[in-house]
Amino acid sequence: MNMNFKRKLPTPLEIKEMYPLSDELAKVKEQNDKEIQAVFKGESDKFVLVIGPCSADREDAVLDYISRLRKVQEKVQEKVIIIPRIYTNKPRTTGDGYKGMLHQPNPNENPDMLKGVIAIRKLHMKAMEETGFSCADEMLYPENHRYLSDMLSYVAIGARSVEDQQHRLTASGLSIPVGMKNPTSGDISVMMNSITAAQHKHTFIYRGWEVESQGNPMAHAILRGYVNKHGQSLPNYHYEDLVALLETYNKTNLVNPGVIVDTNHANSGKKWAEQVRIAKEILHSTRHNADVCKLVKGLMIESYIEDGCQKVEEGIYGKSITDPCLGWEKTERLILDIADLR
Repeated sequence: MNMNFKRKLPTPLEIKEMYPLSDELAKVKEQNDKEIQAVFKGESDKFVLVIGPCSADREDAVLDYISRLRKVQEKVQEKVIIIPRIYTNKPRTTGDGYKGMLHQPNPNENPDMLKGVIAIRKLHMKAMEETGFSCADEMLYPENHRYLSDMLSYVAIGARSVEDQQHRLTASGLSIPVGMKNPTSGDISVMMNSITAAQHKHTFIYRGWEVESQGNPMAHAILRGYVNKHGQSLPNYHYEDLVALLETYNKTNLVNPGVIVDTNHANSGKKWAEQVRIAKEILHSTRHNADVCKLVKGLMIESYIEDGCQKVEEGIYGKSITDPCLGWEKTERLILDIADLR
């Protein structure tokens, strides 16, 4: 094989024993889970915001950002549930570039997966300790989910992973909401097949074990726009897109129909400032149609302390080193506006 086996990493159980979640924090997550899951089960009409940096690049800035979200959450708690994004794995279209904190706890240093596993667990735990938020992460590597499984309240399956069998089967064994993004091609049937697989029971191999999953009734859609054959970004957040998704859901036997709409990526053409307008258009669509309102569970927004993005070597505190994000002042105003519009 053309690989250098550097070292065997600790198992998730070993990492959890080294950095255990306290009983108090476990209760915090349990309470958060109940409130979040009630939305995806149709038992609550609160609006979910999965919001935060494109990638969690440094602990201090991420915790600073999330502490700001906590103050806003207290102002909008009657209408909005905030789930901070702590995305510690960054998918790369070509495989090149910064792959997230799991790979590089320090973006300026060489990859170190052992330090990365420890760093991402510590970051998620500190977020809970300091703010009371149990957060969201992307499942880029299904076999790594268990390093964080006792702390996450939401998981997203990315556009490049949604057709992968192991992602679908692993999602079927989770007991938290899992969002399935439409693929970069925009083929909605791929996303719907993934949701179906995640909602069903399966027997499969996971981390060397034969396992049986029970199916995840909270698996749902994420619309993130798509790229056509000419390489052009096209949106799928408009009213007609939401109605079409609702009609597609109605032709299935899926439970708990739901969608989170991603306001960035191909929906905005990565024009980060457009997220404000897009979010408000989606809210207008929900007010226009009661069935669409029930379908749309919330939004996914890429936001950080500073507007835009930068190169790694620039080192600006709180500014994305991957996709451009909405800065804090605009983010705070948007969250307050969303609560008003609900």
